[in-house]
Amino acid sequence: MDKKSVHEVKDVVIRFSGDSGDGMQLTGTLFSDTSALFGNGTSTFPDYPAEIRAPQGTVAGVSGFQVHFGDSRQMNPGDYCDVLVAMNPAALKANRKWLKPSATVILDGDSVTEEHLKKAGFKTTDIVSELNLDGYNLIVPDITSMTREALKDSGLDNKGIVKCKNMFALGICFWMFDRPEEHAFQYLEAKFNKKNPAIAEANKKAIRAGYDYAANTHQFANTYTVAPAPRKKGTYRSISGNVATAWGLIAASEKAHLPLFCGSYPITPATVVLEELAKRKELNVKTVQAEDEIAGICTAIGASYAGNFAVTSTSGPGLSLKSEALGLAVMLELPLVVVDVQRGGPSTGLPTKTEQSDLMQALYGRNGECPVAIVAASSPSDCFHYAFEAGRIAMEHMVPTILLSDGFIANGSEPWKIPSMSEYPEIKPPIVDDAPEGGFMPYVRNEKLARGWAFPGKKGLEHRIGGLEKDAVKGNISHDPDNHQKMVKFRAAKVAKIADYLPKQEVYGDEEGDLLVVGWGGTRGHLQTAVDQLREEGKKISLCHFNYINPLPHGVHDIFKKFKKIVVCELNEGQFANYLRQQFQEFQYEQCNKCQGLPFTVVELKEKFESLLK
Repeated sequence: MDKKSVHEVKDVVIRFSGDSGDGMQLTGTLFSDTSALFGNGTSTFPDYPAEIRAPQGTVAGVSGFQVHFGDSRQMNPGDYCDVLVAMNPAALKANRKWLKPSATVILDGDSVTEEHLKKAGFKTTDIVSELNLDGYNLIVPDITSMTREALKDSGLDNKGIVKCKNMFALGICFWMFDRPEEHAFQYLEAKFNKKNPAIAEANKKAIRAGYDYAANTHQFANTYTVAPAPRKKGTYRSISGNVATAWGLIAASEKAHLPLFCGSYPITPATVVLEELAKRKELNVKTVQAEDEIAGICTAIGASYAGNFAVTSTSGPGLSLKSEALGLAVMLELPLVVVDVQRGGPSTGLPTKTEQSDLMQALYGRNGECPVAIVAASSPSDCFHYAFEAGRIAMEHMVPTILLSDGFIANGSEPWKIPSMSEYPEIKPPIVDDAPEGGFMPYVRNEKLARGWAFPGKKGLEHRIGGLEKDAVKGNISHDPDNHQKMVKFRAAKVAKIADYLPKQEVYGDEEGDLLVVGWGGTRGHLQTAVDQLREEGKKISLCHFNYINPLPHGVHDIFKKFKKIVVCELNEGQFANYLRQQFQEFQYEQCNKCQGLPFTVVELKEKFESLLK
């Protein structure tokens, strides 16, 4: 290929879209990983249908994968796409609203049939007019037919051949954006060569055929490339939030010198945490796939009592089922991490879509005065760090800790600099090995108000456990009113004291100004991008983003008082805003809320902020 035809651009957003069985998640992942290995900053957004298998060819069954890659770190997967690859009319219809002006649309021409148009809800056969696509670069190659032709001698049956059409589309995109094919080839060889090398070879051949088609047709007159992003020296890999969470938990286990136990029940979108941990037996990880959510947390509590770093993973509906047992862990004052990957609700709700609506449940969703620590991750890669932090807090402070993630960052991915474990501190739980003089008193507290952690089977450390209230020193059952009041206050004070061991809250941008944007958890990328763009325009706007939710870090009041207005942005109807009103009543809080099962867009955030700045 003549390299003089390559035009360099700063960043590009591509969206791959088709039926659930069209392999769009794999196609997007291979393109994203290839770009990350090339050195680009990447951010991805897998978008699954909520139904397990919606009818093929319908808008409800459309599955998508968006990739944003650029010459710097990409904080979000992009609002609108430069290129849409649509494997059928339904995919085009579902994603029409996400096209940038003059975007390129690649539609499989073989799918434009009367049957597919009807299933997708088109009223006519004139897609261009019905979707108002005038001015867009619409390309309609017969992808399925060309895939069949390329693989006619592959030895695969027709069904197997058609399944390779996503790789043909991937080949087109590799040519369009000057991407190397080697990583995709290596992936296919590793996945299929041992069991079925013919499938690997067919998919590789489909990629080459798509690449050659794009190179030899006038419809793709130019190619584009994106320069690598500047990075600190180190070893990088692409990582999803769920995998990063699992690895962060393993790191906490290593630094505490305790085995990791995970008792969980599979639930979308948290299941990958359990799956990833189950692969790591060589790292002293034990996993149990329990029969239900309650069994999952109860096995974890038992493992914690026995001296394991105990974890359970779930989503919102599972967290509600775990609430009674979580109260037991609070009463026992045993370390436990509950990973809650939030999704749209209530009930089954939108199981494959993102939301931040479990915050009130995490804070208050248990009977009695039942405080727990709460930490929230804000990007796929920093799920590692905050999973580690959740483990540190749980074990050093002897308190159940909820780690809040969400479907957006859990399924999304980005490049991650693999840290050295020497960069992370030792975790020092208050483990009691020998009975002190005068006998072991299980609820005597240290400077962190944490009680001692005595494992069973050690002479002189026998003590009672259970859900009934404990004597404040001996741990025996107590119904004394004054003792109960004392223990309620102890448990609350222990969680509040964690703030003394957290980093002070920081502000991104100037320390004073006209508008302070407040967010928490997985909204960070979109909020920071919007703030950056408005700051470049000269606006006096800053960001205060929270990862430690309960307790809040020190320094929040001093930050808030230096801004004329505060707006709290979250993917719910105002749960964190209401929490801040309880904690800091002297401030007024504007709100920016969204409950569509989708992350914020930078465009809508900027519109809101500009209206407040006026």
